[in-house]
Amino acid sequence: MTLALSPEAQSLLFRDARTANAFTDEPVTDEQVAAIYDLVKYAPTAMNTQPLRIVLVRDGEPRERLLKHMADGNRDKTANAPLVAILAADTDFHEHLPRTFPHFAGARDLFSDDTAREEAAKFNATLQAGYFFLGVRAAGLAAGPMGGFDAAGVDADFFEGSTLRSLVVVNLGRPAENAWFDRLPRLEHDEVVLEA
Repeated sequence: MTLALSPEAQSLLFRDARTANAFTDEPVTDEQVAAIYDLVKYAPTAMNTQPLRIVLVRDGEPRERLLKHMADGNRDKTANAPLVAILAADTDFHEHLPRTFPHFAGARDLFSDDTAREEAAKFNATLQAGYFFLGVRAAGLAAGPMGGFDAAGVDADFFEGSTLRSLVVVNLGRPAENAWFDRLPRLEHDEVVLEA
């Protein structure tokens, strides 16, 4: 067998998984979120920096604040999703390095440059975001990640005075009937896998 995952798991996580644009009203539970994070926390990051922060936006005033920053095409589906998460990068991730990278006493000091540290935070949190989408799928849920939002507005409205910077907004839940657009073509192996 070429792949260690069962065909069912391959389909759940990859082949049958799609970006959902509509969801049922079934809630996403705290237990599901905890189980998703229990998988996501093992994502690879440089020097075990772990800069991803998952900010849950439930209904009510927080959701209304978020909606004003969403692009027109994303506003309605964000309003109607059972749960929305803002995936953000913590630019002060280096403060945790004495605990998360304990064998290298000088690790924190390697990130003294603010610009380089923010770049590292965003890159590594983006790696973790990919795992987050797989974790959502592993929970039997669907994710609808969106880049169509005013990141500066979200940062000002949700993260003012903090070290968090938004990367992507994700709608979460059980997909509704007809939640998918038609699957678009994928590049072939030989177009993507190249020899040096």
